[in-house]
Amino acid sequence: MSKRAISQHGDGLTRRNLLVMAGAAATLASYGPIARSASGGRSIVIDDVKDGEDVFAYIGRMKGGFDQAAYQQVIGAANAFKEGDQAIGVGAQDEASRRNARALLANTKIKDLHQQPLLEDDLQKLIWQTTDQAQFERVKDWTIGRLKEFLLTETEEEIKGLMTGLTSDTIGMVPKLMNNEELISLSQKLFNVMPGTKMGAKGYMGARIQPNSPTDHPDDIVWQVFDAFSYATGDIVIGTNPVDSTVESVVAVERALKDIVDTFGLADVIPWCVLAHIDVQAETAESFPGTVSTMFQSLAGTDDCNKIFDITNEKILRYARAKKGERYGLYFETGQGSEFTNGVANGVDMMVLESRKYGFSRAVGIELANVQPKGAWLHVNDVAGFIGPEVFKSREQLVRCCLEDMVMGKLHGLTIGLDICTTLHMTVSLDDLDWCQDQIMPANPAYLIALPTKNDPMLSYLTTSFQDHVRLRDKFGFKVNDAMWDFYKRIGIVAADGSYTANFGDPLWVYYQYRQAKGDKRSRDAIYAEGRQSMREVEERGVDLATGHGANIWDLNPPLAAKVKGLYDDAKQSLWAELTPEFVAAIPDVVPVRTLSKDRNDYIAHPNTGEMLSPDGIRAIERIRDSWGNDLPKGQIVISDGLNAKAIMDDGHLAPYLQEMRGLLAGAGVTLSDKNIMVTGGRVRAGYRIGELLFENSDPNSLRGILHIIGERPGTMHHAYSVYITVARGRRWSEKGIDHDITKLVSNVADTALSPREAARETLTIIREIVGKEVNGSRRYG
Repeated sequence: MSKRAISQHGDGLTRRNLLVMAGAAATLASYGPIARSASGGRSIVIDDVKDGEDVFAYIGRMKGGFDQAAYQQVIGAANAFKEGDQAIGVGAQDEASRRNARALLANTKIKDLHQQPLLEDDLQKLIWQTTDQAQFERVKDWTIGRLKEFLLTETEEEIKGLMTGLTSDTIGMVPKLMNNEELISLSQKLFNVMPGTKMGAKGYMGARIQPNSPTDHPDDIVWQVFDAFSYATGDIVIGTNPVDSTVESVVAVERALKDIVDTFGLADVIPWCVLAHIDVQAETAESFPGTVSTMFQSLAGTDDCNKIFDITNEKILRYARAKKGERYGLYFETGQGSEFTNGVANGVDMMVLESRKYGFSRAVGIELANVQPKGAWLHVNDVAGFIGPEVFKSREQLVRCCLEDMVMGKLHGLTIGLDICTTLHMTVSLDDLDWCQDQIMPANPAYLIALPTKNDPMLSYLTTSFQDHVRLRDKFGFKVNDAMWDFYKRIGIVAADGSYTANFGDPLWVYYQYRQAKGDKRSRDAIYAEGRQSMREVEERGVDLATGHGANIWDLNPPLAAKVKGLYDDAKQSLWAELTPEFVAAIPDVVPVRTLSKDRNDYIAHPNTGEMLSPDGIRAIERIRDSWGNDLPKGQIVISDGLNAKAIMDDGHLAPYLQEMRGLLAGAGVTLSDKNIMVTGGRVRAGYRIGELLFENSDPNSLRGILHIIGERPGTMHHAYSVYITVARGRRWSEKGIDHDITKLVSNVADTALSPREAARETLTIIREIVGKEVNGSRRYG
């Protein structure tokens, strides 16, 4: 993607530049005695298992021969329960079936699993090519059960002596056979340390500072970094998720982050990153040399999903080679469920697909090791919990997912951290997150995300606060990377004996140190006065800054804690808000339609229902199309409630955008349908389906577009919406299958964030770029 990063999709289906894309869940047909329909969804029943029987013998006996779909189902049925596996038809119906699937898997040999891949594509081939063949020969005759016992009983040295010979599919089988305690036990003895640091070492747990801003305002971002430093938090990367992924915006933020690092003399200690698409980061580095440090990309576990992410294996490997001679390399984010939510899991369970992402990362790490003089700088952040309840719902499932991913990442030799997070439409509360952290920390992740509060001001989800890091360091004895801890001592946040000073939790003090490091000779009072004013401006833009603490040093100060609780409560109300008949009727030339979502509960629990129009809705769209005759307009506006109908209905939100957008397009000579299509229960892909219905018979060579306005995830003060901009030639609309890979985005639109009128102007700029360049794919490396 080239313009606004798809990092905060209106229906809560994406994260950070295409980590998780919207999509219908794939479903599988019933497979006789192995798969039977169960109440609550399609589930797998596995019974009548013989002693000593393996996966392949069981399938052969039940099916009369090998059956690929049944194979995928039996492997998936060994997983701990998650809604995402259930949705694609590979989840066990009950614990008895799950135990039977695990027994079959435990008896299955590694070489037999290797010879019969769950899914063979280019990514699988890359993983095979980068698996140590000599080590594979050592273990190929082992069963998965024997491998499990080896991993649980042998030393780290013994495990590392053969783990490079384990394919990602093999590694993805191991957690299926382990309980949480076993996963923690294994994770506790496996550590992959970032070269030249203590990050990823036993007893160390660092932080990625995530200074997100609803408007990409450099001051918002800079002050959150100062805030993090005041809590002695942050060591592996300073990484912000952009709202605007134009090169011009990205370089402004890159420069602001680089300035902090350079001013404090941390160039060899901590990198920075703007998490735009890797192509945009590369273009920024090319146009503005020296501004880009480590480079980011989201990864998927199938070729089909990586295509939606606008990447290929070779593209990422070339970016790795382009890091030749540099200190910092690449930073990846992953998460269970991204393939399923895009409808491209291809029948494979979420855990195995997550393991394949780590195999992709391992392959890139091998490439980096060949070109980086101080060793491969590569780390992975597992963003568990970001997608929503369609993947998994509960706090117990969140813990399970994190533990599984920690083990798989470590067995791939990766320095792996976690985003222990939840969306506002999951049943995981603020207090639940603390409980989850405590359950997971014994597994010793390399790092966690870090925000001023648990509530991200741009992404509208809940994760780890700076104060959580302080609490976890105190409770579990974790350390920050030595070089960064020395910096915290240097600026007076940490005393020589390792205790916190009176400057703890005071970002003004850090700002004062920053100004002094720049040679500012003004008095402390003058610098503090300037800092206070800047902090007020940041907070007025809806970005909270943590200062001081409550009863414990790891508690938020009480007023801020109350505010965060208020935003959480508002989000829960917003999730269930519905478009009122009065509001819909007041929209000019409105055409109301519904999706297949029966109600809000159905919409939240089953996202695919919000991607397909109801039969009445289809007929309404067809009537609009038929009314045009041969005089088709160039574009159509679609409005959906998304996950926050309030974002659409709030005063000063929708009307100014519509008015400005129609005026701008008219002035540019672009004809726009006079109808406003209003979708109840609408997800992003509903807009694509509407465009396909409207423009399927248009001139194959002419450009037609959809502007889809949709309410974003609630959780901030803004009640923001996004505008999805999809422009394609008539032949693409008629071929159907329009998806996110050709869509651009304007996000965080609200009267308190990106103003609706400014958003309309940016929309026109993006349309002009699309029409002018007609570039829907990658800018670099194919």
